[in-house]
Amino acid sequence: MKRKEGPGKVGEPGHGMTRRGFIKSLGAGSAVACGALASSQPAEAEVLEGGEMHRINLKVNGHSHSLLVEPRWSLLFVLREKLGLTGSKAGCERGECGACSVLIDGIARYACLTLAVEAQGHEVTTVEGLMQGEELGPVQQAFLEHDAFQCGYCTPGQIMAAEGLIRSTPKPSIDEIQKGMSGNLCRCGAYVHIFRAVESAAKARSGK
Repeated sequence: MKRKEGPGKVGEPGHGMTRRGFIKSLGAGSAVACGALASSQPAEAEVLEGGEMHRINLKVNGHSHSLLVEPRWSLLFVLREKLGLTGSKAGCERGECGACSVLIDGIARYACLTLAVEAQGHEVTTVEGLMQGEELGPVQQAFLEHDAFQCGYCTPGQIMAAEGLIRSTPKPSIDEIQKGMSGNLCRCGAYVHIFRAVESAAKARSGK
């Protein structure tokens, strides 16, 4: 009995593809894949040379400021050292504690992780901007009334996070408050008072 012949080795007449054809197919496939990858890459962002000064316009607490800044300067550095707005505190300076929190277009952001050049064209609000003359804003007043601080170092950032939360969620539940404030650390552990202050400020803002 003759044994049934199977396909030959690669390159032999009995096989469906020659060695040369196999290699060519790999090359063509790689070229197509590379072309697709290249076409999907986003356009390169503008590169600003480090050490060079660039003029930007910042709108902070309703006032416009024309400043010369280095591309590497954080918004926190510019607020404190160039504009004299020291309410925003320098804590960890790596986006973990929230002491530097400000509002950018009404949303709480870490000023230490935001470049000053990124804030151009946006509305920046610091804790100083919540006051009405010499009067405290509703959130600041609620923190005072509910004793929502001890050493007070994290308080400006806590207040700004609370302000951002109430603007986006006017009537937050306690779970929403806890989640909304989770990016701000209080080393004194005054969390219960902070949550009560945020809840009280939200009710005062909504008139209930």
